[in-house]
Amino acid sequence: MSASRPCVVSAICSTLKPAEFTFLQRILPRGSLARHLTFRLLPPVMVLVAIDLTVTWIITSRINLAVWVLRDIFWMMLAGQVVLVALIAWVLIAGVRSGLRSFNQLSDEIRERSIDDLKPLRVDGVPAEIVPVVEHINDLLVRLNSSMQAQKRFIGSAAHQLRTPLSGLKLECELMLSRDLPLDIRQRAERIKAVTDRMIRLGQQLLVLARADATLAVQDAFRRINLSEWVRESAGEWVPKARQHNVELNLHAPDTPVWIDGDPLLLEELLANLMDNAFRYGNGATQINLHVGANPPSLSVEDNGPGIAGPDQVRVFDAFYRAADVKTDGSGLGLAIVRQIATAHGAWWGLASRPEFDGTRISIVFPGPRRGARLSRHD
Repeated sequence: MSASRPCVVSAICSTLKPAEFTFLQRILPRGSLARHLTFRLLPPVMVLVAIDLTVTWIITSRINLAVWVLRDIFWMMLAGQVVLVALIAWVLIAGVRSGLRSFNQLSDEIRERSIDDLKPLRVDGVPAEIVPVVEHINDLLVRLNSSMQAQKRFIGSAAHQLRTPLSGLKLECELMLSRDLPLDIRQRAERIKAVTDRMIRLGQQLLVLARADATLAVQDAFRRINLSEWVRESAGEWVPKARQHNVELNLHAPDTPVWIDGDPLLLEELLANLMDNAFRYGNGATQINLHVGANPPSLSVEDNGPGIAGPDQVRVFDAFYRAADVKTDGSGLGLAIVRQIATAHGAWWGLASRPEFDGTRISIVFPGPRRGARLSRHD
């Protein structure tokens, strides 16, 4: 039936006069759902009508009705009509399903996207009746993406502009503290320096948060990295701080290479925020363990501190969120940066704490060396 459909449609179109063909194009424009359903359903419906007429002609012309009773004729016609209705229903369902296939593909594309993916939707294969709606959605996505990028540029520019005067203020405080000062003035200078350090750190985190946006520009800077070797080198920088806090720092990594594609600068910030989070909030912790997994490539940072309360576990990755019982200074951006960098790398992130885990463990699972795949993984 499908092979004969183009022939039937071509035959119909060839018999139309130019005025009638123009009228048909206006009623059934190319690419429209109405045109698709009409051309798909018309040939099988015509075949069914032909079969019905043929059966009727055979009954009325070729069968001796004299030997038939009215009941036999009634049941035969009823069975024929039931079969005909069933065939028409099957044709309609198949045609409508084929017409809605493009809607389902568009729905799947929207469902599979991450919250950071604001690229325009594809219009290819979408029925003409739906193209204006998709184009309006694309226009909205473009304007929304422009607004978000403008906000991120503003945050990055503001953080960059504030870094220079804050660095100058920190230098002045350090110069003051290098001299003999009265006790009250020294305490004030130390408080000013501490606040300045926090503001500088906040500015750096805002810059990283703006740069770690999950866009194509971040993934264009990816290069092949041996995760095991990279963690060994980077974790070594935290040994002095671990000794200062009397914390045992352990690394568990396979001897064989574990390859991923990533941005080294962003990964440095990711590890720095994970380690800083462990030192800052793991009060009473005596161990910090780093685990590198091979299949799939993964990085976990865990401590044996007090852990994170259940209600806070689902919100610690939100920007500027701080638990009510936390007394340590912080901006609430550390784990938000971890989440954003993980998203930019197409990685999955997760947290385990008490009672399931004795302490706090934050894991990052990378998609592996698949440069250009632009994967996005979430819970």
